[in-house]
Order: sequence, then C-alpha cells, then structure tokens
Amino acid sequence: MNANNGIINQFSPYAVTETIDRFAAILQAKGITVFARIDQQAEAEKVGHKLSPTQLLLFGSPKAGTPLLVAEPTIALDLPLKVLAWETTDGKVWVSYNAPNYLKQRFSLSDELAKNIAIITPLIHQALFN
Repeated sequence: MNANNGIINQFSPYAVTETIDRFAAILQAKGITVFARIDQQAEAEKVGHKLSPTQLLLFGSPKAGTPLLVAEPTIALDLPLKVLAWETTDGKVWVSYNAPNYLKQRFSLSDELAKNIAIITPLIHQALFN
C-alpha cells in the first residue's frame, strides 16, 4: 500500500468487478448506502474509446456524513466516499481511495469527526483480505 497526494493505492488479488462486488457486499451487510457504481470502461466504450477495466463506487452513511457536512460544507466535494478499482496494462488490479488523514487535514476535521471517514481503510482490507 502506498499514499501519493492523499490517495492510497492498495493491490487487489481480484479482478476489478469482483473487487467492487466484494466491497459493495460488505457495505450492504453493514447497512452503508451505495449511491452509485460507475463502470468507466463501459462508458468509454460507448463513445468508441478503449479503457482497461475501471469501476468507481460511491458510498456512505448520512448518519456519519451529515456531521462532517455541518462542520465543513465543502467536504461535499469529497463525499460521498469513493473507491476506485482499476486494472493496469500488465493486468494488476488496484484499489484507490482518499486517505482519511488527507481528508482530515484538507478540511481541518476534529479527531472525532475524522473517525466517520476512517472506516474506509478497514472496509477495504476486509474486502481484499478476508
């Protein structure tokens, strides 16, 4: 795992679709809302472009997110939370997401509020390694 410009990139042992499926299933089991799933490869193909498998999942909890929006309305630029699964030209799959600490610093969140977004890291690990 590495962080670059506030983005964490984590290797996935699964294909892009399976990676996102696994993550979405965990969210559903925990009662976390999936707001959208975007198959960017399919969208690119619609306009005649080629793109490696790439899917974006937008998710969150109004119970956790609303206090963040009250404290700092501009955090809506980064909420709901997002997870991107993408395949490199050599066939490796990566999961990328905003580092919770990056969002904490970017929006000057308190430690207590930052806990509302820190859940993403253990959820990613659960999807990839359990």
